[in-house]
Amino acid sequence: MLEVGTKAPAFSLPDQNGEMRSLSDYLGQKVILYFYPKDMTSGCTKQACGFGDLYPAFREKGAVVLGVSKDSVASHKKFEEKYGLPFTLLADTEKEVIQAYDVWKEKKNYGKVSMGVVRTTYLIDEEGTIIKAVGSVKAAENPAQMLAML
Repeated sequence: MLEVGTKAPAFSLPDQNGEMRSLSDYLGQKVILYFYPKDMTSGCTKQACGFGDLYPAFREKGAVVLGVSKDSVASHKKFEEKYGLPFTLLADTEKEVIQAYDVWKEKKNYGKVSMGVVRTTYLIDEEGTIIKAVGSVKAAENPAQMLAML
């Protein structure tokens, strides 16, 4: 996980509509950048829907929400449409941003070891500096937790 107080690594990734989005597009706004393992899975759906439900409150506080996974643009589009997600999902199929933000880690699931995205959320300030970093995120609690941090 990246350290609080460091500059957030710059990136450009396609969103669920195939449009390129860069971190620099959001200068002047707070950014909740959350990394999650996979579209349409139980925990990831709870987390995404939680951010969706609270999205008006995030906007009131001058923040945007960006979700990142290694899923494709098409997968993100289906996820957005199925759950009516009002925020941007970014497709990092090459895992470049996932690795830059240090969330690609060894994971153990039922005794099996594999590499994957460790659910992590960063709060980035208006100038692009990481001001909060939350690891070992509990999917259902993360949206309210991040709103409280604003």
